[in-house]
Amino acid sequence: MTYQVKVVQLKGVLDATQSPEFREKINEIIHKENSVKIVLIDFKDVTFMDSSGLGALVLAFKALQDADRKLVVCSINEQVRILFEITGMDKVFEIFPNQEEFSKVALSKIN
Repeated sequence: MTYQVKVVQLKGVLDATQSPEFREKINEIIHKENSVKIVLIDFKDVTFMDSSGLGALVLAFKALQDADRKLVVCSINEQVRILFEITGMDKVFEIFPNQEEFSKVALSKIN
């Protein structure tokens, strides 16, 4: 059984302005990409995330969970990491240092 992974590469600021576009992308994955079982949100190019961005991430997590899929996160910067820790989201989200580490762990779980 192969798990298809969809990487969502975010850029810039994830806030109230960007959140609707992000949610739309997640909904599109849920409704149009049936083979995708894991969505990897790559924060490598994200410079800042506020509570609206975090809210969008939590909604995406729940929507994917309801669709029997998984959301994981990688490459978060210090600001995002602190936001996750303050809100306790670091206990909710599976966070990887980068895509390469995710691939190693994901492949080891599958094999």
